[in-house]
Amino acid sequence: MFQGKMKALTFSYDDGVTQDKRLIKILNKYGLKGTFNINSGLFGSAGAGEGNGVTFPHVRFRAPEIAKVYAGHEVAVHTLTHPWLNRVEDADIIREVEQDRKALSALVGYNVDGMAYPMGTGAMNDHVAQVIRENTGVLYARTTTSTHNFDPPQDLLCLHPTCRHGEKDKMLELAAQFLSMEPETPKIFYIWGHSYEFDRDDDWEWFEAFCALISGREDIFYGTNREIITAL
Repeated sequence: MFQGKMKALTFSYDDGVTQDKRLIKILNKYGLKGTFNINSGLFGSAGAGEGNGVTFPHVRFRAPEIAKVYAGHEVAVHTLTHPWLNRVEDADIIREVEQDRKALSALVGYNVDGMAYPMGTGAMNDHVAQVIRENTGVLYARTTTSTHNFDPPQDLLCLHPTCRHGEKDKMLELAAQFLSMEPETPKIFYIWGHSYEFDRDDDWEWFEAFCALISGREDIFYGTNREIITAL
């Protein structure tokens, strides 16, 4: 139960890019919370991406900006340099995860213990999850495999989200289900993505309308990933 409520909504966004500022402004406007998964070894890197005929910036925040930008939300691990963890040695898995975790903890002033796998589900497996479980301070780690349901995770080191924000029709269908349900056991609506995708897909207005739709409900707890996971 989440502070006396059976339903919880949370967001998770990767890479620590500058579009997160606009995203956080929207989340704050509607009383929503998210978790932002950051690569501390790539602070300040700048580039661009292309998709749907659009070129968009892919610029990561610098270390001194992190605490202020993400205040009121959760900062979590995304590894130092965003490798395929299933292609490196165990010692490198531990180094990538634990050094990132410690660097981020020092910046935000609290113990960072959440994570999203870089490269998603295709870059992790049971062995990677077990190495992280046994050798780091990570409490939970999110994959990129959509469940399209609201069931709590069975394994916190293999935490599957409900859906990606790009699945717009599915998100609206799931939102209607979530808003109308009156569950007797805890349910979680978990949405993930990258904020630069809103530039690529011209989806900022659509996303804000979704936030307006899903927010302000007395029977829903709006929290960070950690707030929700630790309440289970």
